[in-house]
Parts: sequence; C-alpha cells; structure tokens
Amino acid sequence: MKKSFAVIAASTALAITLPAFGHHSGAMFDTTKTVTLAGTVREFQWSSPHCWIQLLVPASTPGASLTTEWSIEMAAPLQVQMGGWKHGTLKPGDKIKVVVHPMRDGTAGGNFISATDSSGRALGQTQTGGTQ
Repeated sequence: MKKSFAVIAASTALAITLPAFGHHSGAMFDTTKTVTLAGTVREFQWSSPHCWIQLLVPASTPGASLTTEWSIEMAAPLQVQMGGWKHGTLKPGDKIKVVVHPMRDGTAGGNFISATDSSGRALGQTQTGGTQ
C-alpha cells in the first residue's frame, strides 16, 4: 500500500511540474538577433504569468499598412517590478523605443530586452524578458 501511494504521489508531482517547464521555453524567440522598435503603446498588460506591451509600430515600407501591432513578452509582474517597472509605467499613447529578440517565424512579436521613453530615459532595467 505504501509503495502504490508513493507512485501516485510521484506521478502527481510530475504531472503538476511538467507544464511549468514547457511554459518557459524561449524557442520561439531568435536570441541571436535584436530589433529596435519605435512606436506608440496600445496597451501595457500587467498580468500573470507574463506582462506584455502591445506596441503600434508605423510601417517603414511605402505602401504597407499604416501600423503593425507588436506583442512584446516580458517577465512575470514580480520580476518586472523588481526591474523597476510599475503597473502604470506605460500608458496607452506613450511613445517608446523597445529592443526585443524577435520571433523566429517573423511574426510581429518578441521577447523584451530594454525600453526607453520619448526623451531617451531608460524604463526599468534591462534584461527583464520573460524567457531568458
């Protein structure tokens, strides 16, 4: 009886922890590249498991759509807060520059590296990305 309880307990613990390991994969980001984006904040999501910046970036190619919305993944709220950020650090309409590791598949998204406001002042500290 003790042996079967131990097997059930170990199986349950494994089943609970495995999804957490899968969640933190950074395989979708190309960490060999960085991209600097200049745009307007549409939304700053202070949420678990990760904070997000939704950034409207003007098209750089003539004839392209007016803006592209980039989804920028950050770390968990506690980690972002330890990096100097607050829930109200960014507001819709703020103009910022963000450096990210872009998505490998070319979609408009990336992993946060650093950001500056319109005056060039650093927002928080660098390296508060979600999957480093």
